[in-house]
Amino acid sequence: MKKILALALSMMMLFALCACGGETVVTTDDAATTTADAVATEEVADTTAEVVDDQPEKKTFRVAMECAYAPYNWAQETDANGAVAIADTNMFAYGYDVIIAKKIAEANNWDLEIVKLDWDSLIPALQSGTVDAVIAGQSITADRLEQVDFSTPYYYATIVTLVKNDSAYAAAQSVADLKGATGTSQLGTIWYDNCLGQIPEVNQLPAQETAPAMLVALNAGTCDVVVTDRPTGSAALAAYDNFVMLDFYGTDGDYEVSDEDINIGISVQKGNTELLDAINAVLAEMTATDYDELMNEAIAVQPLSE
Repeated sequence: MKKILALALSMMMLFALCACGGETVVTTDDAATTTADAVATEEVADTTAEVVDDQPEKKTFRVAMECAYAPYNWAQETDANGAVAIADTNMFAYGYDVIIAKKIAEANNWDLEIVKLDWDSLIPALQSGTVDAVIAGQSITADRLEQVDFSTPYYYATIVTLVKNDSAYAAAQSVADLKGATGTSQLGTIWYDNCLGQIPEVNQLPAQETAPAMLVALNAGTCDVVVTDRPTGSAALAAYDNFVMLDFYGTDGDYEVSDEDINIGISVQKGNTELLDAINAVLAEMTATDYDELMNEAIAVQPLSE
């Protein structure tokens, strides 16, 4: 009788369990499988995270320039023509230097950032590591080579003179014909430091802070002549229809300059051979004709021409 009662109680408990709200009974084997699946899912997630973490962070190529030296570089309000945002401003930079910087960044799969600095702050920014490179129409001079390293030239800029078309010097055929002129140029350039003083009996005014400032000085009649390079002179003609550009290049009456004076390079922190090699590899694929075409492109859209 006891065995029959025990069997009846067991059957009642089984029916009660089956009737409890549709709950699923998990066996020991099912629990083990569920736990294994969860562990496997976590392992896959961890592996995926590791793959993402192992991806190298994309380098940002920080390039300094004045953003006030057309046609090499200038600032504008929009990203027209492919201009690049200037760090910490709502402005954009464009010009020949930006075109070259973009080519270098694209070839190396780098992000490009333009940093606006005044001329005298360019080399110190490199030395402090604030920026990676300066692409700003710098001549590759011996003095600068003591402070930074330079790439191979990315432009060859001959020296010219700007005068007003009604000037007594408008028909000059040589540097000697500029005798007695009052002149100026941009601060910290070979135009001011090396060339202006070659004019006989020149009245050499203080250097101007920027290239636009020296053009304003000439237009205002503050000086008779401005010494600069051909790209800057060509850009000035687009803005001032009363200017004449005197080019003595290739004649006996030209300014006496060395290759280092007219070869324009990209500067990097001294000893940064890895970056220098990457830059030179891109420049090695380009020719003097390529440089001229890109410079003409920049001159055509520079703001002075509008």
